[in-house]
Amino acid sequence: MSRQHPLEGKTGIVTGLANADSIAFGCARALHGAGADLILSYGHPKGESHARPLAEQLGDAPLLLCDVRDDAQTEALFAAATERWDKLDFLIHSIAFAPRDDLHGRVVDSSRDGFLLAMDISCHSFMRMAKHAEPLMRKGGCLITMSYHGAEKVIDNYGIMGPVKAALESSVRYMAAELGPAGIRVHALSPGPVATRAASGIRDFDDLLADAESRSPTRRLVSIDDVGATAAFLVSDAAHSITGVTTYVDGGLHIRG
Repeated sequence: MSRQHPLEGKTGIVTGLANADSIAFGCARALHGAGADLILSYGHPKGESHARPLAEQLGDAPLLLCDVRDDAQTEALFAAATERWDKLDFLIHSIAFAPRDDLHGRVVDSSRDGFLLAMDISCHSFMRMAKHAEPLMRKGGCLITMSYHGAEKVIDNYGIMGPVKAALESSVRYMAAELGPAGIRVHALSPGPVATRAASGIRDFDDLLADAESRSPTRRLVSIDDVGATAAFLVSDAAHSITGVTTYVDGGLHIRG
């Protein structure tokens, strides 16, 4: 293993590949650049035309459809990892969704179905994937999901995703405690606002970007490559004693409250 390829020999799944601006792509690019072997997934059939060229840039990594609401598709994703490697070193869960009406409305006005759907896709799917990953991580591993500061503080227009991401961060802590004895580490990454397709659904998102750039101590927005570099570090053996935490990749914006 060279210093340039610290993840050589490691294998992992990166979910939620959408387009060249997606956080999943930033993570996959960093992990591939560090020497890891990947399987990629995208969440909707219409997304394949955007995801396929990205997979070709990443060593022509296998690309599978995985709508996490479909248990068969999730099982097929991990079956592919079993067939390809018979092990797994890491999983990147970069998946979130909330119906637009529920996202744009008040939390107290959210529909039951909308809230449950957001919780299922954005939070519980991480638990389900962890359960599939655990038997493949016989020598330990790393599970990473994506959160946001709206889990801890009230962010205008973030709506029901705040409570959902708070549940996700709590799940990370419990999963870290449960899986730690098996050498499996669990993390949440909390990037600052990033101009992804998913984020564009947040009302007045351009104002959120401008506020982040002006108030963060570094006076700049973070990129998908910043998030990817942090993910690659957490996957690496250098982070073997870190687990159960939410790591902010936001230029220090979270210290502003």
